[in-house]
Amino acid sequence: MKRTLGVLISTLLVAVLILQGCGSDSPADPKSAVIKMFGAMEKNDQAALAHLLDLPALMKEMNDDYALQTNQPRVFTNPQQILEDLTNEGKTKQRWFALQRIINDAKINGESATVEVTFVDKQNSKGYRTKFGLHMVNGKWKIYSFKTFEEGQ
Repeated sequence: MKRTLGVLISTLLVAVLILQGCGSDSPADPKSAVIKMFGAMEKNDQAALAHLLDLPALMKEMNDDYALQTNQPRVFTNPQQILEDLTNEGKTKQRWFALQRIINDAKINGESATVEVTFVDKQNSKGYRTKFGLHMVNGKWKIYSFKTFEEGQ
């Protein structure tokens, strides 16, 4: 009986440890946060995007239009507009998903990081490098910036 109880307790402890390690839905590193963001965009999951993005910081980005292939910056007046832009028929989602996306490695500097994403327009032989800026917010990596550079610049 004691042996069975000991095995049962050991099994429960192992199960609890496994669940603690797997239970977190927060991205473990900046690159996985970017991968999860594209997955949420593909599923049109605005709730998941809201957990991966620092929406107030993204609203401050008014000098560049991160949708690619446009010269005129758009101004978002509320976080919902950003979520709509990144899902369903949003301009940024349509442009980003029309191109091949290559997610490169993360460069981490303490509580902040960048992940370079290369967008390739095969039809026009053009590439765009985008550095997604991320920072830690309550122990989770959140995307706060998209900065685009046309290849050759």
